Amino acid sequence: MPTETPIRLGVNIDHVATLRNARGGAHPDPVRAAALVASAGADGITAHLREDRRHIRDDDMRALKDATHLPLNFEMAATAEMHKIVSEVRPHACCLVPENRNERTTEGGLDVCGQHNFLTPFISELSNLGARVSLFVDPIDAQIEAAGSTDAKVVEIHTGAYHEACLGSDPKKIIAELDKIKAAAEYADSLGLEVHAGHGLTFQNVQPVAAIPQIVELNIGHFLMGEALFMGLAAAVKEMKLLMEDARSGGLY
Repeated sequence: MPTETPIRLGVNIDHVATLRNARGGAHPDPVRAAALVASAGADGITAHLREDRRHIRDDDMRALKDATHLPLNFEMAATAEMHKIVSEVRPHACCLVPENRNERTTEGGLDVCGQHNFLTPFISELSNLGARVSLFVDPIDAQIEAAGSTDAKVVEIHTGAYHEACLGSDPKKIIAELDKIKAAAEYADSLGLEVHAGHGLTFQNVQPVAAIPQIVELNIGHFLMGEALFMGLAAAVKEMKLLMEDARSGGLY
């Protein structure tokens, strides 16, 4: 059903830095990309500062905070090193994600249940620094319940399994994964958590997720950067935002 609740698009610009780092130097500049996606209608900028600095670097985070008027979402592992950088940069938000040095990309949600005693004070410290803390979690009730018992204000639902299902040819699997996301969003909302979602979302699969009324923000990066090679970054952002808003209004794009 259509909903009047707006939906925001956060654009992850990590892979602009990936391309820059492949050759060295300063081009292409993630800050320039952030300005471009802002002018195209994005509502926020996300950047993941990894332990191995494979794409975004420390000076990128500082430059992005100074240069963009959009909220900066600092995606990070829950480590003392990242805590220190947050205390210097003071981003609008911090999204805590699991991090494995050997992974190509984030492979799953944070184990809030298993790390609850460690994460709870860490989240409180980030909140005291003025950051709005989000936890990247799989669509599992126990993880969402654990998130709700911390100072985190937001959960971001991992949509990777839905993406994988969409790559296959079994509509039952797609529906099953989408239903998990819907149920998780409803449960998180009932706990008073703001609900975001992301990972593997594309022009082809975004609308069913964007139509879920409890979800107020989608964070999308890799797909948009890939499409930018063919249609331009601004055009890709505008197309994604159009699809999201169309789904939100109940239209058929």
